Amino acid sequence: MILATFVKAQRKRHRLTQRDLADRAGVGLRFVREMESGKPTLRMDKVNIVLELFGHCLGSVPLHPPREGR
Repeated sequence: MILATFVKAQRKRHRLTQRDLADRAGVGLRFVREMESGKPTLRMDKVNIVLELFGHCLGSVPLHPPREGR
């Protein structure tokens, strides 16, 4: 799932406004807005602070599925 979609869905699921999320995470409202709008460059430490509120963190994912036999 795309980060912007995930964060927005989680925020709504927990009935938080963007301001509420920013305050709880200790980040700026602008950062939350940029994250939810899909800004391509964000500070990973701040992203993890926000994701931690929802029990998640950034991780690596393969770009291509592994080939059979490997």
